Amino acid sequence: MFKESNCPQWERALDCGAGIGRVTKDVLLNHFDTIDMVEFNGSFLDEAKKTFAGNPKIGHYFESSLQNFEPSEQYDVVWCQWVLGHLTDNDLVEFLKRCGKALRKGGLIIVKENISVEGPIMDETDSSVTRPAKEFNKIFRLAGLKVIRQATQTNFPRQLFSVKFFALTSVGNLSSK
Repeated sequence: MFKESNCPQWERALDCGAGIGRVTKDVLLNHFDTIDMVEFNGSFLDEAKKTFAGNPKIGHYFESSLQNFEPSEQYDVVWCQWVLGHLTDNDLVEFLKRCGKALRKGGLIIVKENISVEGPIMDETDSSVTRPAKEFNKIFRLAGLKVIRQATQTNFPRQLFSVKFFALTSVGNLSSK
């Protein structure tokens, strides 16, 4: 995904819905100079702070819901993995708008989410929604984002939802290149 000629820089990333830091640890630390983490659950964030104590690559820890999060930095990559289903469509549009404004030139928002085949599917257990790809694409457009690459995760069990990656950039970011 990052082998394009116009790939993002590798300075700063934001892990959204970071939990205890699995994506930060297994993906982002391998590529970025500084990683910020935003997580709603304070106990998860406390665990992440223990895990990454003294790691000079960890920047800010933000304890916040995504619907209320206001990025205070500029990012090369904003990573959202299996967390956007907890936002309403309107909250997701507004969150993505804020993230789009926080992208550096050439920056990307990476979305990795379960995808339903037909229509949104509500999960009453965790109050989340699994959206179809066309619904995500509508939300991305409303947020002023353009899909520049998408892929479906391979080797995933057939009985589970498919998982799709979207690489997005701000429409304004495209016009400034």
